[in-house]
Amino acid sequence: MKFVTFELNGSDTWGVEVDQRVHFSSEWTERYPNLLEFIRSGARIDREEVLGWESVGYEDVQVKAPFLPPKNIICVGKNYKEHALEMTQQDPGSIPEDPILFTKPATSVVGSGEVVEVHEKLTSQLDYEGELAVIIGKEGRDLTQEEAKDYIFGYSIVNDVTARDLQKKHKQFFKGKSLDTSAPFGPAIVPAEDIDDPQYLSIKTYINEEIRQDGNTTDMIFSIAELIEIISAGMTLEPGDVIATGTPSGVGKGMNPPQYLKSGDTMTISIEGIGTLENQVK
Repeated sequence: MKFVTFELNGSDTWGVEVDQRVHFSSEWTERYPNLLEFIRSGARIDREEVLGWESVGYEDVQVKAPFLPPKNIICVGKNYKEHALEMTQQDPGSIPEDPILFTKPATSVVGSGEVVEVHEKLTSQLDYEGELAVIIGKEGRDLTQEEAKDYIFGYSIVNDVTARDLQKKHKQFFKGKSLDTSAPFGPAIVPAEDIDDPQYLSIKTYINEEIRQDGNTTDMIFSIAELIEIISAGMTLEPGDVIATGTPSGVGKGMNPPQYLKSGDTMTISIEGIGTLENQVK
């Protein structure tokens, strides 16, 4: 079962994918106008109930980003050892002892199938980063690792598109990570209970069908539970908050020579059990 936001007959709505069909209910959408409101409500939907709803095929809808995060997307840098090394000429001192945290604004969010702007007047070093996204389901602060799983609504995919030259120029990550359309998000959210082990999921990123990233969440330096414990310490997490958990090695900057994105490139990110996020650069 997957939660999906989509456009149907000119209007945005949300529903549940089961067996490659999108099921939706006017009763539920009147109660919860968008997926974020549904997440905030704490309500649950039974698969058998969903099968009784009206349904359409994916060919009849336009998938959108699941929702616009109510706050900035919380991002984790260098959370895979090999990625930390590839970004620093294999410097072992680059492997962080504590998570590197930064944010991307909601204004950067686009859905699967939407265009990512090349921003050629601002950057010549646009790069991709395929990441597992964690969606927070209820409010919490000062959470322990043992409590963390109870606060997760589900999982999705984020592409942490980055202007490397702006990142370097401004010294901090925010501007280089925050250009419009630089946070493809989706295509769906899989409920936490439908993912057996989020710390053992394959992540693959393709650029124009060439595989660039081939990693697994088991290789995270800081696990999802550790990240939630650290991020929530003294800072309230709320329903709909999105945590992008870091990217495996294989980004364009890490190649020799670097291979940055250009207009016409297609980025395809697949995470086991979740789906495929695809966007073209123009």
